[in-house]
Amino acid sequence: MKVLSTLSIPMALVATTLLPAQQTVKIGVLAPLTGFAAADGASVKNALKLAVDHINAAGGLLGKKVETVVYDDHADPKEATALARKLIEQDQVKAFVAGSYSMPSRAVAPLFNDENIPLVAAYATHPDVTAGGKYTYCFRNGFLGSVEGKAAGYASVKLLKGKKIAVLTSDNDFGKEMAAGFKAFMESPAGKNSTVVSYQTYPMSEKDYKPYLSKIKSADPDVVFSGGYYFQSGPMVKQAREMGIKAQFVGEEGADSPEFVNIAGPASEGFVIVTNLNRDDSRPIVQNFLKEYQTQFKIDPDMVGASAYDAFMIICNAIKTAKSLEGPAIQKAIAGTKNYNGLTGMIRGFNKGEVVKDVQVQVVKNGHFHYKGVVNDPALVTP
Repeated sequence: MKVLSTLSIPMALVATTLLPAQQTVKIGVLAPLTGFAAADGASVKNALKLAVDHINAAGGLLGKKVETVVYDDHADPKEATALARKLIEQDQVKAFVAGSYSMPSRAVAPLFNDENIPLVAAYATHPDVTAGGKYTYCFRNGFLGSVEGKAAGYASVKLLKGKKIAVLTSDNDFGKEMAAGFKAFMESPAGKNSTVVSYQTYPMSEKDYKPYLSKIKSADPDVVFSGGYYFQSGPMVKQAREMGIKAQFVGEEGADSPEFVNIAGPASEGFVIVTNLNRDDSRPIVQNFLKEYQTQFKIDPDMVGASAYDAFMIICNAIKTAKSLEGPAIQKAIAGTKNYNGLTGMIRGFNKGEVVKDVQVQVVKNGHFHYKGVVNDPALVTP
């Protein structure tokens, strides 16, 4: 790994050894390698290292080696914007993996779109990343927040048989989109026999969830939809159990991290999430990835890394299909993707830039995520 640096842009990292430009295909990446989301950034970097190794071991792209140019955006939109311009103007990347959160991904999406450089968002959930199909060069391999929120509603009501449900989510873009999807499901005929008995939001910087949990305890729900990242859901679930709350907690992809288990400890047992990585999927692509990732990095992989892997591979598959490194040709090939055998599931295609695939339901058993169920109703999983 070679480290890049400039006076104006610190913490620049390249995930693979750089080769002369004319011999390589450059794919840009932004990820939060430092700061509050560093664990997610590490997952992106690790998974892409495996992806690059796999592509190059198989002969590369169009007779050239592929390399990723990865910069640390700190999950900051301003930082991401400056780095995106560097990727476009100086590095001259052929495509881009948005390996960061919604706010930075939203900020850079129009830049790549305007330059006809295909972008595939790994796990950002906000609709502005694709602008509802307006950004024709922008795609999303992860789920829209509203899709995942509906799936969480389905899991709460149909799989877990929740009748009295409490909602506690972050008040940022991620949390708002999840909550909107959850609310939409609860207001649909499928959710009519269940009731939301408490609805609360908390600020992104929150550390003490006891005041919110006290209200939940008073409402006495049987299921709690706890939207948030692993560094929010972990303390939340731990504090809930310490307070004697017995309700089933349901989260989403933000908690899909071994760090959630580390933070929550024994309280993590039985925690359910909706996500896009099924660790018990028997397909070789999944089991080989899990084994290789654990062997190389000594930690369990998560949804973030798997999603970044798929985003990169979708781009590489499109380049091979198009037999071209020109943006319009790659864009057309991604848009035409059908029944792609992805690490995060069978991708049926893209609808106005949004992925169409099943939502996985996982549960923590003995400190690890395992299969609990799947949401495959087209009315729920189709954006």
